[in-house]
Amino acid sequence: MPQNTPAMLVLADGTVFSGTSIGAAGHTVGEVVFNTAMTGYQEILTDPSYTEQIVTLTYPHIGNTGVNSEDVESGKVYAAGLIIRDLPLLTSSWRCEESLSDYLAANNVVAIADIDTRKLTRILRENGAQAGCIMAAGPASGSSLAASTPDMPLAGMAGEVDEAKALQLARAFPGLAGMDLAKVVSCDQPYEWTEGEWDLAEGYSKAADPEFNVVAFDYGVKRNILRMLAARGCKVTVLPAQATAEQALALKPDGIFLSNGPGDPEPCDYAIDAIAKLVDSGIPTYGICLGHQLLALASGAKTVKMKFGHHGANHPVQDLDDKRVFITSQNHGFAVDAATLPVNVRATHVSLFDGSLQGIARTDKPAFSFQGHPEASPGPHEMSYLFDRFIDLMKTKGEK
Repeated sequence: MPQNTPAMLVLADGTVFSGTSIGAAGHTVGEVVFNTAMTGYQEILTDPSYTEQIVTLTYPHIGNTGVNSEDVESGKVYAAGLIIRDLPLLTSSWRCEESLSDYLAANNVVAIADIDTRKLTRILRENGAQAGCIMAAGPASGSSLAASTPDMPLAGMAGEVDEAKALQLARAFPGLAGMDLAKVVSCDQPYEWTEGEWDLAEGYSKAADPEFNVVAFDYGVKRNILRMLAARGCKVTVLPAQATAEQALALKPDGIFLSNGPGDPEPCDYAIDAIAKLVDSGIPTYGICLGHQLLALASGAKTVKMKFGHHGANHPVQDLDDKRVFITSQNHGFAVDAATLPVNVRATHVSLFDGSLQGIARTDKPAFSFQGHPEASPGPHEMSYLFDRFIDLMKTKGEK
C-alpha cells in the first residue's frame, strides 16, 4: 500500500473528513456507525450483521495485532468500509499472518485512517447514524459490490478524490430502514456445522458427541454461535433464511435457533411466518440479535429503528429475573419496542445505557431471545449462560 494515499469520508449532511487510504482504491457507501470495542476488529469486519454499514472504530489504534485466518466470523468481509484514527506501522502478535492494511486491500475493502474519529462519533451520537461515502484515490483493481456502483464503477476511480461526487453518492444511499438483507447474506443450501470452540493449545475443536438436533436459520449467522451450539452437544443443521417451517420440522429438531443478521427485521415476512409456526409447535426456540427481533415480530410485537444503535463490547445489560448486571457485546441498529409486547411475552433483559429492551421470553411457549451477542466474538463471555438455558429447554422438552 503506497504511503499517504489520499482518501475522504463525506457524510450525507455535508461533513467532510480528509485522511489516508488504508485499503482498496475506489469508493464505498453505507450507513456510518461507531463501534466502541477495543479489540476484535477482524471479527467485526467479517460479521454479516454489518452488511451495508461503514464501521467507525472509536479506539484510536487499530491493527496492532494484524489479522489471521482463525479470527473470522464468516467467509468474507461484510462491512461496507472501515474508518479508524491510527493504523500502526508495525504489527505484533504470534498469530499474525497479514497486516490489516494488506487484508483490507486483498478483500477489496475501502478504508480510511488519520481522521478525527472522536468528532465523527459525536456527530453520529448527536444526529444519529447517517449515510456516508469513503473515497480513496489510486489505481483500482478488481471490483466489488461494496466498492462500486453502476454510475461509478471501481475501475474508473483512479486519480484524485472528488468531494462533490462523494456527497452525491452518500445522499443517494437509501438507508437500512425497509431493507431486507437477511436473504442476501444467507447460505444458498442447507449444511451441517461440526466445528467446536477454539482452544489456545489445539485451535478449533471437533464438536462434542451430539445429544440434540438443532436447526439453525441463517439470517447472517456468525460462526462462533454455531461453535458454541456444537460444543454443547448439538448436531447443527443450518438452513437458508427463506426456508419454511415445514422444511425445518421435516428434520425433526429438538430445538430451533434464530441467528443474527443485518438490515430491517420487518420486511422479513418469510422468516416471521416460519418462526410463528415453529414457536406454536412447541419446539424450544432461541434467537440472537436479528433472530431476537424476528421472534418478537412473530409474537406480535413491533420493532423500531434506533438513533445510532448499539455497537461495541462494553454494554451493560441487566437480567431482570435475578438483577445481575453483565457486560455484553452488541451490534444492532433496530430494537424491539417494549411498549408493544403482547401479554404472552415478558421482558427478560434491559440495556443500562438507555433502557432499551435486550431480551424477551414467551410465557406460553419454550421460546426466548437476546438482542446482544452472547457468543462473545468479539466481546465478553458473561452471557454464555443463555446457550445453557437453550440446552436446558431442550432437555426439559425431551423429558416430557
